[in-house]
Amino acid sequence: MANNKIKYNFKNVHYAMLTVDEAGAASYEKPVAISGAVSISLDANGEPENFYADGTAYYVINNNMGYDGDLELAIIPEDFRISALSKISDDNKVLIENADSELKAFVLLFEFDGDVKHIRHVLYKCTASRPGIEGKTNEDSREVQTETLTIKATPLASSVVKAKTGNETTSTVYADWYTAVYMSSITENGSTVTE
Repeated sequence: MANNKIKYNFKNVHYAMLTVDEAGAASYEKPVAISGAVSISLDANGEPENFYADGTAYYVINNNMGYDGDLELAIIPEDFRISALSKISDDNKVLIENADSELKAFVLLFEFDGDVKHIRHVLYKCTASRPGIEGKTNEDSREVQTETLTIKATPLASSVVKAKTGNETTSTVYADWYTAVYMSSITENGSTVTE
């Protein structure tokens, strides 16, 4: 099987609202497409830390706290503003921002083109900060003015942060990536963990 040598062209952004029950189990609504994806830039959050004993770095502690960064869109859709940013649509269909509203968690799905096959990603527990307000007047030419969400992706209670398709991902999982949020069943130390 041929493997990707390069990736390019960020696209196909979706989100699905997240619900976590009292036991910490996650469930998601059906993914919804967000059109107008421009760019994504997420930095790893958390660095490995050394534990020192016997005069050396005795053990390295993994400190994976997820990802932080920006998602740039042509314009943030109203359904996302209502679902994830907790805007309220009043009787006149005007979006109201309330200082007491809580941001809601969601999953973020997206992909990059590859020279052989698209690379699909899912971040399982995200929140987005309120976008700023920015714009400028037209001059000699029109310049498209985008909107940016600052995204924080953190681990679920199970410690799962993200998943992405690989070179040998099954065709069924690959084809259904945006139909329902992929939930893994992996084996760790002889036990099965289902997310």
